[in-house]
Amino acid sequence: MRNLALLALPSTATIKEKDMPLVDIEVIEGVFSAEKKKELIARVTDAMVSVEGEAMRGVTWVRLKEVGSGDWAIGGHCLTAADVRAMAAE
Repeated sequence: MRNLALLALPSTATIKEKDMPLVDIEVIEGVFSAEKKKELIARVTDAMVSVEGEAMRGVTWVRLKEVGSGDWAIGGHCLTAADVRAMAAE
């Protein structure tokens, strides 16, 4: 259960009558540094391009949303950024 801080939900955004991939990623605030968030966005974009083709790079949207530390729960247990960092260290 190391990826508890990450949930990616692909959906579709429609703009100017064209379908564009939109990937929403929710993370617990304070878990990822600014550099790691940029890397995550770049790698998710690369994953979409690997499936849909290079032409999709310019129209692939990735939104990273931070959920407050302690506002994310699994099995009734609220998780904080410290909890996630401790799990990742195991």
